[in-house]
Amino acid sequence: MTLKSTRRTFLKQAAVAGAIGPMVLSSAARAGAGTGRKLRHAAIGVGRRGEADLLCISSHPDTEIVALCDVDQTFLKAAAKLHPGARLYRDWRVMLEKEHDNIDSINATVPNHMHAPIALTAMRMDKHVYCQKPLTHSLYESRRLAEEAAKRPELVTQMGVQTHSGIHYRRAAAMVQFGVIGKIKEAHSWDIVRYYYTGAFSDPPTERRPDRADAVPDYLDWDLWLGVAPERPYVEDYYHTRWWRRWRDFGGGAQGDMGGHMMDAVFDALELTAPKWITSFRSPPFEETFSPNNKLQYRFPGTKYTTGDIDYFWYDTGPVDAKDWPINMKKLSGDGSMLVGEKGYMYLPHGKPAVVLPQEDTRDAVKRFEQEVDLGIDVKHYEQFGKPKPMQLGHITDLAHYHQFVDACLGKGKTSTPFGYAGNLTESVLMNTIVNRFPGEKLVWDAKALQFTNKPEANQYLRRDYREGWRVEGLG
Repeated sequence: MTLKSTRRTFLKQAAVAGAIGPMVLSSAARAGAGTGRKLRHAAIGVGRRGEADLLCISSHPDTEIVALCDVDQTFLKAAAKLHPGARLYRDWRVMLEKEHDNIDSINATVPNHMHAPIALTAMRMDKHVYCQKPLTHSLYESRRLAEEAAKRPELVTQMGVQTHSGIHYRRAAAMVQFGVIGKIKEAHSWDIVRYYYTGAFSDPPTERRPDRADAVPDYLDWDLWLGVAPERPYVEDYYHTRWWRRWRDFGGGAQGDMGGHMMDAVFDALELTAPKWITSFRSPPFEETFSPNNKLQYRFPGTKYTTGDIDYFWYDTGPVDAKDWPINMKKLSGDGSMLVGEKGYMYLPHGKPAVVLPQEDTRDAVKRFEQEVDLGIDVKHYEQFGKPKPMQLGHITDLAHYHQFVDACLGKGKTSTPFGYAGNLTESVLMNTIVNRFPGEKLVWDAKALQFTNKPEANQYLRRDYREGWRVEGLG
């Protein structure tokens, strides 16, 4: 069977399977609930972030790593040393086809443009899915994955926004909902130090794609790396392994990456839905990379935790404008959020405890919260499984989020960021990739119709066609 025919026949089979439904598929994805066997898991993407995800998922005592897949042989060989019994693949489609009856779940930890095709195909094959944030590359894909998850309630899904299950964000959300700073009047989130997400700060600058082509290294399958994205020449150090996030074809810029964390905390606390409108300020984007100095304003419908309709501001790579907060602006973390309430402020630096301000005015409210609210956290379990292992991971990771996914697959509990929630959040996060093409204009959003009603030309960016040989029914 040739690679080209494998692509076409496999994706066609997966689409048909999705149309028929799970009753005709293997029951393997029931994950052995009640049978005593382990969750049989396959990892798709095992380098960098994928290495961390694999480590965290496999750290659960009831997980068995059955298969590993990566387009980069260097990453694949390194992962294989840690899981010598796992079968190895370069093409995720071949892996799913051959391992269909041997696996219960997968994780997709790959560049953003491949999240949706992998996740949807796996779901249509009756597999539980853990997918890194942002859930997808486009708004249309996010909506489709959320709809697929709703049609298949027997499947467990989880978006990889680990901080959601961490103790700091859970406590912050509970404090907001308790009313420690009163109802919320406005919200701000930012990521202002990650200059490598834009083309302006690289050396050389990458406002447009390079006008050269380099030889593809032997260890990398460039065609598989491109996947559904438009074909382009390989250029050393411009895309694989890190810089793909700055390119529109593959990533979502600073907000597409870190917005999933910062905006998640606010969405969860305030129970936000979809914005009424959104406006982009400051610099427009480059031809193929993202704005070097972005600010967005969302107008969300009010909830029971807000004073009414609420303005939510996002900033990346440029300064945070608010100047009246009771905090030294020079001491703001590079990533974080600020909630402005009727009775005070809540500053939430990324991955760290919330700070309620002014402290002298809110001390009594915080004390009442501590006395009256039980977060339901099993401290012993958190101490054992929730904390990161710095010597094994190069960055902070909360294991509880991953173990929550494994437990849910085994029929114990549920996940906190299933695709229904994750899809809604991701739609708002990814609006940045469209709206900043029209700086200074207010784009009115109809969530039900999935379109901007006053700017028809913006709707062309809600989705894209997948390149020939990579089309997935219902996506592109």
